[in-house]
Amino acid sequence: MWEASATHFQRWRDGDRGAMDDLVLLLSPVLWQVVRACGLDREAAEDVVQTTWLALVRSADGIAEARAVSGWLCTTARREAWRVARQGARQTPTDEDVLDRHLPDEPAPEQQIVLDDENARLWDCLKQLPERCQRLLRIVAAAPRPDYTAIASDLGMPVGSIGPTRGRCLEKLRVELVRTGGLA
Repeated sequence: MWEASATHFQRWRDGDRGAMDDLVLLLSPVLWQVVRACGLDREAAEDVVQTTWLALVRSADGIAEARAVSGWLCTTARREAWRVARQGARQTPTDEDVLDRHLPDEPAPEQQIVLDDENARLWDCLKQLPERCQRLLRIVAAAPRPDYTAIASDLGMPVGSIGPTRGRCLEKLRVELVRTGGLA
């Protein structure tokens, strides 16, 4: 095999174009074994073998002895496979769910801009409501379980009227949001 590869290589250097096809047929299986032994997957191995053959075409003049071509090809393939394997280790794709666990729970910048705009519109519309509605909606929105007794005392209204008043205030806010284009 090594003598045949030297013969094909020399014929190719002497101008026989078909000799490169013979060399590729003869040594590609060997190069595949060298590359796959480095742990590359099929797709990466294909790229490395192809890169190795291209390197031979570019560097053929640097190979002084035709008998060295098979060793040169194996060494080139192995080095390229190592390079690709190292590069692949740095570029290992990560599943989105794994990545999500390591990212902060913050919206993306474009989502944050939309949220900021919506919040600004909401606050602008809230400022258009009567003072009593503004205060009631701020208190109710701020507390997860608002204390209706404290709210009634703070706003000077009966406890039983807080729910219906809140509903009317929310309706006024909705109408204002629709009027200003903040709600479709």
